[in-house]
Amino acid sequence: MAGNISKNSISVSKEILKKQGGVVVLGLKEYKRFLKYEMEKEYIDKIIKEGLKEKREGKTEPLESFLKREYPKLYESYKH
Repeated sequence: MAGNISKNSISVSKEILKKQGGVVVLGLKEYKRFLKYEMEKEYIDKIIKEGLKEKREGKTEPLESFLKREYPKLYESYKH
């Protein structure tokens, strides 16, 4: 992004603002937190999409039957 930087201000040309649709100014720490959040969100979204696809394809089972088979003691406390 082309612009001028002085000690107390940053100027951005109207052309760039129009082309980019605006600008956002964030501190580096806040930007890194935002970036980390977005990356985690994308990963979670991917996992959810994969899970929903597996459910549609019949590759999943209800939690109750899984617990009953794999963790019978836990299943006993799970039953309502």
